[in-house]
Amino acid sequence: MQAVKISNHVYWVGAIDWNIRDFHGYSTKRGTTYNAYLVMGEKPTLIDTVKKEFYGEMMERIASVIDPKKIEIIISNHSELDHAGALPQTVAAVEPKEVYVSAMGLKDLTGHFHKNLNFKIVKTGDKIDVGGDTISFIEARMLHWPDSMFSYLEKENILFSNDVFGMHYATSKLFDDENDERIWLTEAEKYYANIVLPYSDIVLRLLEQVKKMELSPKMIAPDHGFIWRKDPTRIVQLYTQWATQAPTNKAVIVYDTMWGSTEQMARQIADGLRTGGTEVKMLSMHANDRSKVALELLNASALLLGSPVLNSQIFPAMADVICYLKGLRKKGLIGAAFGSYGWNGAPVDSLTKTLEEMGVEIVAPAVKSPFVPDEAIKKTCFELGQQVSQKLTEKIK
Repeated sequence: MQAVKISNHVYWVGAIDWNIRDFHGYSTKRGTTYNAYLVMGEKPTLIDTVKKEFYGEMMERIASVIDPKKIEIIISNHSELDHAGALPQTVAAVEPKEVYVSAMGLKDLTGHFHKNLNFKIVKTGDKIDVGGDTISFIEARMLHWPDSMFSYLEKENILFSNDVFGMHYATSKLFDDENDERIWLTEAEKYYANIVLPYSDIVLRLLEQVKKMELSPKMIAPDHGFIWRKDPTRIVQLYTQWATQAPTNKAVIVYDTMWGSTEQMARQIADGLRTGGTEVKMLSMHANDRSKVALELLNASALLLGSPVLNSQIFPAMADVICYLKGLRKKGLIGAAFGSYGWNGAPVDSLTKTLEEMGVEIVAPAVKSPFVPDEAIKKTCFELGQQVSQKLTEKIK
């Protein structure tokens, strides 16, 4: 395994996980990478490690450049185990003089490993000399864990951003200009929608802080996906756009169905939205996963939930995706609920309450169909779609 030189004094020494397909509920159909970086100053410095299963791969890449025991400093920007899982083994093998972490990083890593790995705490504004260059630190709390921080290699203008500005995308091409934009744009958007979205307000504040610090990185090196070298501002602009959550004329219908009745209702709503000029995405949970729903919802301003009733409860697949979406805290949504039932329609009404708990502005009461929807109910569903479309048109004016 060989390291890859990414600048005058920095090497990529991470690992590519081609086969992972689920990342704590997030579908990773294109795999991922665990990026680690070796800064070859007078004090060789390792920035982040990898998932513990890939420790050997990382160490082989380091050894292609330097005897790992010559590493004097390790920086842990993020304590999540896909980046810090190999940290205890690495510290044991390397025996560095210092391991730098944030204050919350110390707490989290001690909780993970139940040992002190010679940690030293750093905070925003702190700097360390790595011999020939300086690394400064910026705390990025809750992007997306409390311990998260950035490391900035000052002379080479490289921002090591841990999970921020990354994506789950396994690629042997380590730079943005080498990869297909049609693929990476979707993967970057999906990553933001599923990982970063709940912290959008923090994203905007952090970007403003970085702007005030007058940092202008020539390269952004995240811990997942590839490295931004051609135009690092591109991903910053995209984050600003996604974090702003501006109103759009797009609606997402998320539903499941047992015998097709709820799906008939969903189709009528979708047609009403379409005739009103609204872009529609209709997502059956039989055919889609949670992370696909989150991706489509990122740039939408309406959410409609539909479910049949099973054992006097909403359908299990809907309960699952609703729990997931609640945690993502998408802002600025309008919506409504619908569904079919046999003898107890109350669970359909509970979807409206769920939307309210998510901060969604309710456009109309839930549309309910006893068993198979008749023509009158179909008409009501179509009109609901039109009503939502009209409301969206008003929001974006």
